[in-house]
Amino acid sequence: MEGKVKVAFVCVHNSCRSQMAEALSRCLAAEAFDAYSAGTETKPQINQDAVRIMKQLYGIDMEKDQHSKLISDIPQPDIVITMGCNVNCPYLPCGYREDWGLEDPTGKSDEEFIRTAETIEAKVIELKTRILRGIIP
Repeated sequence: MEGKVKVAFVCVHNSCRSQMAEALSRCLAAEAFDAYSAGTETKPQINQDAVRIMKQLYGIDMEKDQHSKLISDIPQPDIVITMGCNVNCPYLPCGYREDWGLEDPTGKSDEEFIRTAETIEAKVIELKTRILRGIIP
């Protein structure tokens, strides 16, 4: 395969979990894959609780380089990671797909956002390892 693997983190609204995954991937896994996030609908801004928690935990300002995007706004991915939106998860053709089964923390406590961010962090690191080892394309 030419160049780095393209990974798309997909959710319906592309405003919280998928944005967090894109940001953490750019920070923790840039040597393994190019990260994108997208949805079938967009929001006017990224979830402000997610923005605040990501700054607090990782020093990442998601609003600096990211915004809510449609699936049609990103390159064709090699890998699609759905965030846990069950039957409403958008379909996007790819070579490999998995669902991370994360509940949306929107409207919940900071502890839920922190737990979601830490789960995404662990899953991004694990995904990076599998890609670098050639376990998934």
